[in-house]
Amino acid sequence: MYEGVRKKVAEFIGAELPEEIIFTRGTTESINLVAYTWGEANIKRGDNIVATIMEHHSNFIPWQELCKRKNAQLRLAPITREGKLDVKKFYELIDRKTKLVAITHASNVLGTINPIANIARNLRIKNNKLRILVDGAQAVSHMPINVGKLDCDFYPFSGHKMLGPTGVGVLYAKKDILEKMPPFLFGGNMIRRVSTTARTAWNDVPWKFEAGTASIAQVIGLGAAINYLQKIGMRRIAEHDHSITSYVLNKMKDIRGIEIYGPRTAQDRVGVIAFNIKGIHPHDLATLLDKEGIAVRAGHHCAMPLHREALGTEASVRISLYIYNSEEDVDIFIKALEKICAAFTEKLY
Repeated sequence: MYEGVRKKVAEFIGAELPEEIIFTRGTTESINLVAYTWGEANIKRGDNIVATIMEHHSNFIPWQELCKRKNAQLRLAPITREGKLDVKKFYELIDRKTKLVAITHASNVLGTINPIANIARNLRIKNNKLRILVDGAQAVSHMPINVGKLDCDFYPFSGHKMLGPTGVGVLYAKKDILEKMPPFLFGGNMIRRVSTTARTAWNDVPWKFEAGTASIAQVIGLGAAINYLQKIGMRRIAEHDHSITSYVLNKMKDIRGIEIYGPRTAQDRVGVIAFNIKGIHPHDLATLLDKEGIAVRAGHHCAMPLHREALGTEASVRISLYIYNSEEDVDIFIKALEKICAAFTEKLY
């Protein structure tokens, strides 16, 4: 049953082999696994890693720390005023010393969907020796994923972002790359032979990266979540995502004093929308919305460099839409937002 989920995950994301699927505790651990195994072995003094300013801390700090340890350079591509990747400046950062590109598939703040397949194609032309890691945490539940067509080398994501349990994640990596990577953790299950007089022999991939007692219940729960999503259909989910996102963007743009971060068109983003209202602190706004029965998140959303250096703010309010949300839910949210804004109108204007 456990190994059956490995096969199910591989099919769900278009991986060629079940052995290319490693189970972890989440996206954060998956990315750190790459940093501490592939990164330690392949990043040298003078090399560089290219990421973007829109990255979640989990796809920023591991590379920042790796570059410190290796005396390498971390380069960050900026975004445009609309919240999209500045593709021209991004490609300008790539050179023969670039060993890794780490980029989110969809921003957890801006909602921006990066054109990964096109980016990968151009990167291979510019430097065919670099590796590409795509953070799929925010994308995997919103659209059909085929890692083969994306042509990425690593694709990490989490179970709880796709209606599954917490405490389980996935790292997809091409098998030939995994076979050259050393283990991340040591102990039971990840060994083939242990001896006091000879070198310990590691298990085959992917098991050499899964030390200790497996998170059996969580993995089985992930399999159940995939079954549910597949029953609905990922294309149908993507269509709903675009429809409900377009609906809420159209409603939100008329709110007085609002600043919406990220692309203005639904086809360029997933159903994650961060915004601020002039004169209302995001934490206060989140509290007031909570009193109206609206669940949002306020803060920097684990993307502090993006907020401070690109958006010019310390925090924002974020709504997250999915298949269980309807236009009626959006109308209730807009009504509550208008009510709160009206209470501040006299003070602001």
